[in-house]
Amino acid sequence: MYVHVPFCATRCGYCDFNTYTAQELGPGATRSTYADTVIAEIRLARAAIADDRSVETVFVGGGTPTLLGAPDLVRILDAVSQEFGLAPGAEVTTEANPDSVDPAMLAHLREGGFTRISLGVQSLATHVLATLDRTHEPGRSLAAIAEARHAGFEHVSADLIYATPGETNDDVRESVSAVIEAGIDHLSAYSLIVEEGTRLAAHVRRGTIAAPDDDVAAERYVLIDELATSAGLDWYEVSNWARPGGECRHNLGYWTDQDWWGAGPGAHGHMAGRRWWNIKHPVAYAQCVEVSRLPVAGEETVDDAGRELERVMLGMRLVQGMDPDGLPDAEVSDLLALRLIELQVHDQHGVRIALTRQGRLVADAVVRRLTP
Repeated sequence: MYVHVPFCATRCGYCDFNTYTAQELGPGATRSTYADTVIAEIRLARAAIADDRSVETVFVGGGTPTLLGAPDLVRILDAVSQEFGLAPGAEVTTEANPDSVDPAMLAHLREGGFTRISLGVQSLATHVLATLDRTHEPGRSLAAIAEARHAGFEHVSADLIYATPGETNDDVRESVSAVIEAGIDHLSAYSLIVEEGTRLAAHVRRGTIAAPDDDVAAERYVLIDELATSAGLDWYEVSNWARPGGECRHNLGYWTDQDWWGAGPGAHGHMAGRRWWNIKHPVAYAQCVEVSRLPVAGEETVDDAGRELERVMLGMRLVQGMDPDGLPDAEVSDLLALRLIELQVHDQHGVRIALTRQGRLVADAVVRRLTP
């Protein structure tokens, strides 16, 4: 189950997610009523699914979910549990900004059933945070990690962004080393992408901020991989590293084509080959739920060609790679010769092809060569 919370205190200049500040939404959709609305959708979902499977993972993302407060987040989780049931050992994650949590909130979330927290650290360099329009101080990120550990969270993850204009290798080195030392067992790191329609894109277009450099991004990725690996966090997906057992099971569900229900405005769902997406704007979403109608805006069924593309695209991003049967032999041989992929033999999976570190730097290009 994915639950989207569309609220942010401020809008970061690089972000194009389906998020809104209070000023942007006005009175039609508020934090105070949001939990009731999304709980109503969860109940509609239960009525619509002829399936008695319990939920194995819950991920509350955003936006900044913790702006709702711990009581509402726990109420949403309780609704998932009451309607669907939580499987034994279910993984329950919420995203959070470091300055949107405190020890009391973290303790409440943990007592309420949340087992994992993903903190949007992005960087520990003050000037990088300023370029990204982040509002928290570097020290707050490290304190939040320590507080989450003290509250008893089984897994604590930090999200970083790299290749921000003005960033240095030392900035990256210090950020990665510090969050690992603070106690995380999972690291996500993503290269800054300039998305059209954002303030960052406007700055780049005007020349007031330089565009991210691909070669610099590759250099920073290698640095992050070396630092994480040396600290005992192994890569398991191109942009994700974890200590053994710290992998995000929810995201692995996406990457391995499992079923999920997406609740909240703009959320996507996937069940039995059918995909759908919810009404994007929170006000229109709430109006639909209020009349007891699932807030579906559109849907599709992926054809065989699309499914094969996704199988390769997602499979090749994972550390275990994929079965080479059915892939073009000439391309596989060429990619092996270029050392962008390697052959592996797994007790569980048999012979696989997987990306090398060099291949991870050009993962999209490798996928293009392996698909029609």
